[in-house]
Amino acid sequence: MNGVLVDGETVYPSKVVCIGRNYVAHIQELGNETPDHPVIFVKPNSAIARELCTSADDEVHYEAEITFALQSGQLLAVGVGLDLTKRALQSSLKAKGLPWERAKAFDKSAVFSQFVPFKGDVSELRMELYINEQLIQLATYDLMIYKPADIVAEVSSFMTLNDSDLLMTGTPQGVGKLNVGDQFVGKIFQQKTLLVEHSWQVT
Repeated sequence: MNGVLVDGETVYPSKVVCIGRNYVAHIQELGNETPDHPVIFVKPNSAIARELCTSADDEVHYEAEITFALQSGQLLAVGVGLDLTKRALQSSLKAKGLPWERAKAFDKSAVFSQFVPFKGDVSELRMELYINEQLIQLATYDLMIYKPADIVAEVSSFMTLNDSDLLMTGTPQGVGKLNVGDQFVGKIFQQKTLLVEHSWQVT
């Protein structure tokens, strides 16, 4: 089982629950339709990684997201998540009406920072992703179509959320291709207070 750090201790999520199309500008960026309900998909534990890797065979895109570790159905801790996507393959599968797993659930497709306990107001959270020292993605509560508490309630209505499971809340505009050697820095703020900062170099 692959693990993540939550408050300095390694835990082993059974799954990563992901939300697609949760930011209007990103929906427009990819030319998708705005959903009537949250777009929900799951990555298995085998997708979890700490290193950020591209692929020699497929073009891999990054999608940075505010991510929560869950406990008893509540938002326990917050961190930065990178939902990696084989974009061309995803587009091909979508065009055929097929599931996305080959493009979304492959090994090392869910990359995470450490998680820190969070009991504040989620509306105060902000995520920033820098690539080679340039701000590329910015995520805030206000920009989300579906808010974290609503997502948890929706997912819980049909799927058990186990302790330590991870919830990725969707990506804002600014997604793009992973390039070997690029330096990524993800940050989570609560208003002006920096809660999490993590860096990766693409290999």
